[in-house]
Amino acid sequence: MGLARTLKDQMLFNEGQNYLGQCQTVTLPTLTRKMEEKRLAGMNGPVSLDMGMEALSMSFVCPGPMRHVMRQWGEPRVDGTYLRWVGNYQMDDTAAIDHVEVVVRGRHSEIEMGDQETGEAGSFTVSSALAYYKLTWNGRVEIEIDFLRMIERVDGVDRLAERRALLGIF
Repeated sequence: MGLARTLKDQMLFNEGQNYLGQCQTVTLPTLTRKMEEKRLAGMNGPVSLDMGMEALSMSFVCPGPMRHVMRQWGEPRVDGTYLRWVGNYQMDDTAAIDHVEVVVRGRHSEIEMGDQETGEAGSFTVSSALAYYKLTWNGRVEIEIDFLRMIERVDGVDRLAERRALLGIF
């Protein structure tokens, strides 16, 4: 029997600046495939065809306004803001630690200043639309997605390499 991994430590970096003591929660990107249901001749039921990926996004909440983030508002490049999240997950039965890192590039799509109340920390929520995503687990890249360069690596295999080559994109 094994116990589930528990997030014991986490840190968010924005353009290399750490948010030590400044970030409450991080919502990491959800990986979603765009599926299109089709039932064609000779089929007794529909199958879902993979039409690529849905848009990627990430958000984080801080207890008060972040000037560094405000200065990134309206970034003109689709991949102009670099965010990096790191977390340590530990199993309480073996004490084994898994180090997980998520690197993304994108730009902020929404900055919500939230309710401000005297004597309270408040909330400052930032949502970012992403063009790039990389998940590294214990130093090994597990998933890398780069929409602009048509790259989708999973477990070391670039699933779009043949399609890029056929299009003459290297």
